[in-house]
Amino acid sequence: MADQIKSLDALKDAVAGAAAAQAAASTPAAAEAAPRVAQRDSLGRAYATGKRKDAVARVWIRPGTGKVIVNGKDINAYFARPVLQMILRQPFQVANVEGQFDVMATVAGGGLSGQAGAVKHGISKALQLYEPALRGALKAAGFLTRDSRVVERKKYGKRKARRSFQFSKR
Repeated sequence: MADQIKSLDALKDAVAGAAAAQAAASTPAAAEAAPRVAQRDSLGRAYATGKRKDAVARVWIRPGTGKVIVNGKDINAYFARPVLQMILRQPFQVANVEGQFDVMATVAGGGLSGQAGAVKHGISKALQLYEPALRGALKAAGFLTRDSRVVERKKYGKRKARRSFQFSKR
């Protein structure tokens, strides 16, 4: 066992020595915070999974001309509404890399709005994995956070999730 401390002064010296040793040990670790490393597969692509409501999107990005393929269809054919196409382009605009990456995504579940949000989330995560320097802009825009809002389930004895049946006195 270690030496026993029998006086108050010895206790103060031991505590001060331990605090100094801990500070010296933690300083290099804080200064040497592991830098993020780009994660790419053998084909030079970055992969990420995006989620929104009940939709789940698997997204691969690679350098290219800006072509977006969702479930084997062009973005204009799959997401016909301009608002949904705009949602998919937001991560590229925020990161200032429009037209530099090709996207291939498969998405399932939910409706078109949820699927567009899931692909956007997946693109954002894949971009920051491909180029870690883009993480700051994407995080500041809130694109790396999963929007966890989902439809509440219907409860027994209720007309909808919370709405009661209409009350009739007579």
